[in-house]
Amino acid sequence: MIELSTVQRRIIAALQVDGRATWRKVASALDLPERSVSRHGAWLLENGVVTVAGIRHREHSLLIACACAPGAGRIASASLSSRPDTSFAYQVTGREDLIVEMHYSGDVTEVLTLELPATPGVSSIVVYPVLKYFKTIRGWRLGSLKPAEEAALQTGPDVTSWQIQPNLNPKDEQIIAALQEDGRASFESIARRVAMSETSVARRIDWLLTTGQISIRALVEPAVVGLAVEAMLWVSTTSSDVERLGQHLATRPEVRYAAAVAGDCQLVVDVTVANHAELYEFISGIGWAGAMIQIKTSLVVDARKRGGRLISK
Repeated sequence: MIELSTVQRRIIAALQVDGRATWRKVASALDLPERSVSRHGAWLLENGVVTVAGIRHREHSLLIACACAPGAGRIASASLSSRPDTSFAYQVTGREDLIVEMHYSGDVTEVLTLELPATPGVSSIVVYPVLKYFKTIRGWRLGSLKPAEEAALQTGPDVTSWQIQPNLNPKDEQIIAALQEDGRASFESIARRVAMSETSVARRIDWLLTTGQISIRALVEPAVVGLAVEAMLWVSTTSSDVERLGQHLATRPEVRYAAAVAGDCQLVVDVTVANHAELYEFISGIGWAGAMIQIKTSLVVDARKRGGRLISK
């Protein structure tokens, strides 16, 4: 396990706010020497402690809970993770063996009826359409920054809904591909790749981000920052409590992800904490704003994909 310094944790937290921030901007916001920030930041990126990547949004999203044949969970996870339309894949404890998030536009019938059931290792699936995001990984924070420091880095409110443009032009598609490979790719490098001016590239990236066609996310394994326990909570509550509870959960630092879904529960929540005692404390009452709830808890035992990026094993 890597032991991160306070400065390194603060740099990761800064990249969570603005993954494309220059080291000069980060240094200014955190009141640290630029040379030190540049050195530590480059080390964090080069060693894969943190990855900055663009993720492309689609019109709709699904959470797919998969039961797998005995011993086939890892095979199924690898297969589903390799799909370009999945953003995360977690092997979990409980009745299901694997939880995957999938994004799509248009008709998904063939995917649900033919492709997913035929996935190697998968024996059955339960599909939960995402109705609303209250928080995505883009909005998760380590809590290592002061409010003024975060405000100095903030480029705008975190987007949890978007109006997708179905037919982007080829240049936009190339820009998105570049940002999916490296969310910190410079305007200059992207301009050379897509044969456009830097000014035009900067303008198109700003449009892609502000309209929610893509988002830039800093990806870090929770265990690396001391959050060794991750759980998916399947929350059943009354219809009148869904909105209030979802908004409340979005403010909780333990919550990395919260979405309202259609199915036999109303909310799915991804929680990361330091240990089982903290998970028990969260489940037993501190995070639910007085709502009447029932919770099914699945511990994440292995993450194969996060933020659209495969995790090296």
